[in-house]
Amino acid sequence: MDAEGDLFESLRAELRRGALSLAVLARLRVERYGYSLRQALAEDGLEMEESTLYPLLRRLESQGLLASEWREEDKRKKRFYRLSAAGETLLLRLAQEWRGMNASLDRIIGHEEG
Repeated sequence: MDAEGDLFESLRAELRRGALSLAVLARLRVERYGYSLRQALAEDGLEMEESTLYPLLRRLESQGLLASEWREEDKRKKRFYRLSAAGETLLLRLAQEWRGMNASLDRIIGHEEG
């Protein structure tokens, strides 16, 4: 990969990091275990590797934004995650911030393309 490709991938990863956190919080308004969360995000067009998802879930839980519990389902133990009360509050604020930034960027990028 050339230097421009490396730079693109680096900036792309930076863009995705915040967006994926927001998407995970939003999808966990409904309780899910890791694999089902990954599937739901993929169906929405946000593919995520397990090596990205599980550390993100642990970080969000350690920040008090998620709650989790181990349960048996289909004869297997699975860890189910859901938003905590603090997570719900923060999700509303982050979603509002995202919408504002997105609208601004749409205007800025639209002016550049036009």
